Amino acid sequence: MRLKVLGCEALARMVYFQAAVSPHVVDVEIYRLGLHVRPPELRTHLQERIDACQGHGYDALLLAYGLCGKATEGLTARDVPLVLPRAHDCITLFLGSRARYTEEFSRDPGTYWYALDYIQRNDQPGAALSIGAGVTDDLPGVYAAYVEKYGQDNADYLMEVMGAWQKHYDRAAYVDMGVGDGRAAEAQARADAERRGWKFARLEGDLRLIRGLLSGAWEEDYLVIPPGHRIRMSSDEGVVRSEPAD
Repeated sequence: MRLKVLGCEALARMVYFQAAVSPHVVDVEIYRLGLHVRPPELRTHLQERIDACQGHGYDALLLAYGLCGKATEGLTARDVPLVLPRAHDCITLFLGSRARYTEEFSRDPGTYWYALDYIQRNDQPGAALSIGAGVTDDLPGVYAAYVEKYGQDNADYLMEVMGAWQKHYDRAAYVDMGVGDGRAAEAQARADAERRGWKFARLEGDLRLIRGLLSGAWEEDYLVIPPGHRIRMSSDEGVVRSEPAD
């Protein structure tokens, strides 16, 4: 098959690596990480790129994203199918399965997650390094705003004076995907944990979901959206479903 991947910078190394070993011809487009904090903007950008791929001879367009704050909800397949992992966000893609993410969340819901590409490619280095958490407050977003306005040292001081980190988080988890040198990123996660009085965990990542996406093994962990259909959020464990577009 000839495939096109539309993916997030947070997954860049994973996508490039699996594209290199895929049995298919895979073209890759990676989009700026900062788009994920504005889901409507990301949705518009992705739909524009989907539309631009019409008539280019692809057998399918692959979305290296999760539901991502509903950023992928509403995306419509045009002349070829879209394929999307059944995942709420990129943490599931780093851990390799929804079951493993659920297990980690149940064990320690107050986890602040770290990964190499997310740290290196963040629009504001040192800010908003978490790629998800088991809390509803957007503390990474608040922290990013403080960094932009006051600088990182002052942002750290303000967050810790308010007790924000300690109130909502108790663990820093670095996910090592085995692709790229993550020693500096892991050291940063350890330092943050020590400074904030958190536990630290180093978890082995799992490329299974990205590997399946780029190899064409689209079974129960993926939604295949046929032409003329669009993505909808699902209230069950499937995460997403497809429906005919208007």
